[in-house]
Amino acid sequence: MGNGYAQAPMDSPHSTTRDIRRRNRSVLLSTLFKDGPLSRLELSQVTKLSTATVSTVTADLLADGLVVEAGQVESAGGRPRVLLRLNPEYGYLIGVDVGETGVTVELFDAALTRLRAIERPLDSVRPEPKAVVKEVASAIADILAGPPPEETGPADELGTIDPARVIGIGIGVPGIVEEAGTALVHAPTIGWHSVALAELLRDAGVAPPVLLGNGARTLAQAEMWFGAAKGVRHAVVALVGSGVGAAVVSEGTPYRGMSGSAGEWGHTTLVYGGRGCRCGARGCVEAYVGAEGVLARLAEITGEPADDDEVAGLTAMIAAAEQPGPEAELADAVADELGAAIGNLINVLNPERVVLGGWAGLALGAARLPRIRFGARRQALDRPYQQVSIELSHLGPDAVALGAATLPLAALLARGGEARR
Repeated sequence: MGNGYAQAPMDSPHSTTRDIRRRNRSVLLSTLFKDGPLSRLELSQVTKLSTATVSTVTADLLADGLVVEAGQVESAGGRPRVLLRLNPEYGYLIGVDVGETGVTVELFDAALTRLRAIERPLDSVRPEPKAVVKEVASAIADILAGPPPEETGPADELGTIDPARVIGIGIGVPGIVEEAGTALVHAPTIGWHSVALAELLRDAGVAPPVLLGNGARTLAQAEMWFGAAKGVRHAVVALVGSGVGAAVVSEGTPYRGMSGSAGEWGHTTLVYGGRGCRCGARGCVEAYVGAEGVLARLAEITGEPADDDEVAGLTAMIAAAEQPGPEAELADAVADELGAAIGNLINVLNPERVVLGGWAGLALGAARLPRIRFGARRQALDRPYQQVSIELSHLGPDAVALGAATLPLAALLARGGEARR
């Protein structure tokens, strides 16, 4: 399933009629989401399914409300062809970004158009699971209830949304998600060990289905579907915030590893025996280029305490770095180190594109991208570097929440939709 979309079915000798029907629905729904609106003839040409199969399956999808008509297109010498698309009003999706500094919850329609967003700060960069559950559950309830009457404007006429109309909730977390049986979050950098986050949310009254993913991997899926990695078969999507992670895309599919921990690039060694990292090791990439590490280094240089608000602190440092001084020297050093760390990724993985995202990655990249690229060029082998491009995320700092919302949508597409609950 490259890029998270269903591919044309290959029926095994043991496939049942129900299996074949589900796969056909999945392929057509995925194609309409990715490439729609399309006519039935175009769907047949793109998916290689017969016109009779397309006609039968799309009739079912229309009856289920998953697909709607979207106008007509003229055909050469015949009747106009009816265009079809995924029905954006079929239901709602919620994407959640659990970061070290706060929680972002966003509401989307079934076509992944953003409708509402809520941000909630966290009191600690190592928040207790119960504190995160409380904020996420409260924000989900608020986003479904809608803004207070005095804040409701012409852009928000949805009113209160029934939780039964929510297809699912996707959550991007700063750690490893192990999916053997109960999904468990392992995030030692924030003090989480085997946290059953989805179960905790259900206990807190969150009714829609919950799917969990590593934050870097949800960012990668958003970039693959809509952003700088769209159409790219081999890519690395780097997430730089308070912490650092990466997602590896191979043959159009995110690589998970044996238990889902692939992509912990932030805890590879940049300087042997170097700065202490919150994971317990020394010299990690995260200790040098993550926002927490950068601000700690700035505090050591200036003698001033590190800003508790990491976003404000890093923003102020980058602004000050426009003039000569310790901030500029540190920003240059961080750009060099981030470039070297990206160069290591290029040497090991030979991607065709590296996408730099995350709120801190975007801030550093906006100020020092040429220097980051130069640092990667100095570290990487010539030929792999010549074959790669290094770009900033196209989707902005809230792309993790968008990517998280793709998790329940991808599940819906993969199973060919479902009857209205």
